[in-house]
Amino acid sequence: MSERKTGCVITRREALKWGLFGVAGLTLLDCGIVLAEPAEKQARAKAVIQIWTWGGPAHLDTFDPKPGAGRDYCGPLNNPIPTNVDGIQIGELLPLLARQADKYSIIRSMTHGVNAHETASYMVQTGRKPDRLVYPSAGAVVSLFKGYDHGYKGLVPPYIVLTEPQGRFSEAGFLGQRYKPFATGGDPSKQPFAVEGIVAEGISDERQRSRRELLHGLDSLGKAMPAHPHFQRLDRCEANAYDLMFGDTRKLFDLSGEKDESREQYGRNTFGQSCLMARRLVESGVPYVTINYKGWDTHKQHFEIMRRKLPELDKGMSTLIQDLSERGLLDSTIVWWGGEFGRTPRIQWEAPWNGGRGHYGNCFSVVVAGGGFKGGRVVGASDAKGEEVAQRPVHPPDLIGSIYELLGIDPDGPLPNPLGLKVQVLPVAGDGEKSGGRLKEIM
Repeated sequence: MSERKTGCVITRREALKWGLFGVAGLTLLDCGIVLAEPAEKQARAKAVIQIWTWGGPAHLDTFDPKPGAGRDYCGPLNNPIPTNVDGIQIGELLPLLARQADKYSIIRSMTHGVNAHETASYMVQTGRKPDRLVYPSAGAVVSLFKGYDHGYKGLVPPYIVLTEPQGRFSEAGFLGQRYKPFATGGDPSKQPFAVEGIVAEGISDERQRSRRELLHGLDSLGKAMPAHPHFQRLDRCEANAYDLMFGDTRKLFDLSGEKDESREQYGRNTFGQSCLMARRLVESGVPYVTINYKGWDTHKQHFEIMRRKLPELDKGMSTLIQDLSERGLLDSTIVWWGGEFGRTPRIQWEAPWNGGRGHYGNCFSVVVAGGGFKGGRVVGASDAKGEEVAQRPVHPPDLIGSIYELLGIDPDGPLPNPLGLKVQVLPVAGDGEKSGGRLKEIM
């Protein structure tokens, strides 16, 4: 067979950009154009722990302090502190995270311009603007590419939410129920941690076993037809259920075996123990864990709430990063901190807010660590008052695409789905999404 000569080679992304698929694409080979297959992605990360500060954290009070902006912007939190990286300062209520700055990078130029919780949450979690399709969240996409269809054999589903879903949108989107997260329910700071379907609060193990024995005693039909395929399936389901309740899965969610010192370092509260639980989950092989950390929608009593929430965040997140590092897990685990947007840089002193901060999508901060992201860096910058992006805008698809790349998922490749839709993992140029480019400076 003679070698076919080609005039040029273009990438799949370029073909999509130029609209060369469909009827026009049928003539590509005749025109001497070859579609280059994307190079196989080398995964540096195996897992993601997403700390979702539900409601939107204030960037000026956390990772982008503006001490020179004055009282109307800083309020009482006007003394940022140095970190262990020269030239980087963060909010004064985050001293433990200040000691870990060499392990994470701060993105101070996130932007999408949306101030509505639902839309902003969808954009930051999916990398897409809303349209007629409901796209899957990053967790569902990772579950698709790193889950059961690709050799995952973990004790629990590959996408876990601690402890309740947001309910802002369907996390699985058009991928369907198979890729929805398993939301644990319960509270990991309590004993027992009442994980939905695994631990029944207030019911002892002895009572659970007695119930099983009673059920077997009443199952006369199953005893009479033990070889029937229907009853065999039921028996397998029952065995799996009781393995969840009494086997290794239950042990995974049982924090009582952790040292008291470790649990204290994380913080004896829901968030701190969720961070500890997230470490245990990725250690057992779970590829995506979201901690839905509520309480950041601070329209009123903002600074009173910050004095409670920020020390809690500081303790849990800093210990998580340190713990992952000491266990050799940080190199393979991405930690992603952020929310759907930031808060208004200018404080709303007027009634009824009386010192609150509103929703703010023009400019906000995100923190990433581990899994191939470099530490001790700052990406982008906001202006002198934190109101607009001054340097290097970063849009949701830029962030999510960078995370996908580190996981070995091609952001520009096809997204398999049960509906047979011809869509890509992330939008390509010309789809109406803004982009400042992937985060190559910290990858």
